[in-house]
Amino acid sequence: MAKTHAIRARRLTKRFGAVVALDGVDLDVAPGQIHGLVGPNGAGKTTLLGLLLGLAVADGGSLEILGTPVERALATPDGTAGFVDGPAFYPSLTARQNLAALADLDGRRVRAAQLDHVLDQVGLTDVADDRTRGFSLGMRQRLGLAAALLSEPRLLVLDEPANGLDPAGAKHVHGVLTRLAAAGTSVLLSSHRMDDVEALCSEVTILATGRVVFSGPLRKLATEHRELDYRLVTSDPDAARRLAADAAGVRVTTTVITRYDTEVLTVTARTPALDDLVVRLVHAGVAVRELAPVVSPLEAAFLALTGQREVAR
Repeated sequence: MAKTHAIRARRLTKRFGAVVALDGVDLDVAPGQIHGLVGPNGAGKTTLLGLLLGLAVADGGSLEILGTPVERALATPDGTAGFVDGPAFYPSLTARQNLAALADLDGRRVRAAQLDHVLDQVGLTDVADDRTRGFSLGMRQRLGLAAALLSEPRLLVLDEPANGLDPAGAKHVHGVLTRLAAAGTSVLLSSHRMDDVEALCSEVTILATGRVVFSGPLRKLATEHRELDYRLVTSDPDAARRLAADAAGVRVTTTVITRYDTEVLTVTARTPALDDLVVRLVHAGVAVRELAPVVSPLEAAFLALTGQREVAR
């Protein structure tokens, strides 16, 4: 028997006066899946997250969360937790006190051991008894995740959970979410950081002007069917340039000398043509020291599907 979707939305619409924030949005999130939600500013991401957390109701369409139809009432669906637009806390209270207060407001009694556990999960044990007025943005995001985890949700809805985190903090949060998904918790993750989405998500939904322009596995956004620019560093730049110029489906667009006197070629190609170029280089005895997309496949697809212009780098 098929498993119940954590989220199943069909033709969701939401208007704010004359503004159509969501225009017929479909969304499926499977159990134990980390699903990415991306889109430019004003695409409707925050509105959709608000609907999922019970902060607003849709004007049309249907929404099921954890197998239960969502009624037209402002209430967080059972088994769901998360935050949108950044979590807020009482600045004069400590991290531990804030969590206890939030649980009380939600009508739940929590044991000290539960507070210690979620604080340890998100890496805030050392500052558990510090007042949150001194917390950085990244620390507040982690505390928001801890608050969401207190209810042991089956669905997490998170808005930029790695916002403000340094690389070590982001890696820690990635580990938390990966372990939760492996244990069966579903996660809908909204982020502007494409590296976070690519590292965590198996599927992604891209919104633009309130509509879904893509939804599916990340592999569908792979480069087999689109050209990408790649940085190419080799042991013999002159030979590499000649071989690239002779390879079908490959264009050498720029050559840059870095401050370390390394010559970097930028080549434009689809994946099959790029594979052929690598084979040619190896057969010619040219070592490939670096080959990486200038813009990640997800970011390239995002820019193309949402009509955004790539910023020069």
